[in-house]
Amino acid sequence: MDLGADTWQTFRSITLPAIGTSLVAGALLAFALSFDEIIVTTFTAGAGTQTLPIWIFSNYSRPNQLPLVNVASVLVLLLSIIPVYIAARITSDPAAVAGSRS
Repeated sequence: MDLGADTWQTFRSITLPAIGTSLVAGALLAFALSFDEIIVTTFTAGAGTQTLPIWIFSNYSRPNQLPLVNVASVLVLLLSIIPVYIAARITSDPAAVAGSRS
């Protein structure tokens, strides 16, 4: 901003690239923890709120709903692989990868 950039241009050019990997890592961690700690998810969701982890947990013991729960779980697993791959590509150092090949 010392050189004449406005607030949004400074945020977009300097701040966001500096904290980008931290935001992706935080989002992935929050997503994983929401499925791992079902009790915390139940207490923070509130009464009457039906999130996907709560729905999977409540329908897992019903035999007639088990195929639907299995499909939902596989879809969540496949959809979580995509952000992990993108995060790995963003955080990888091209110089380190090129240096390891030689």
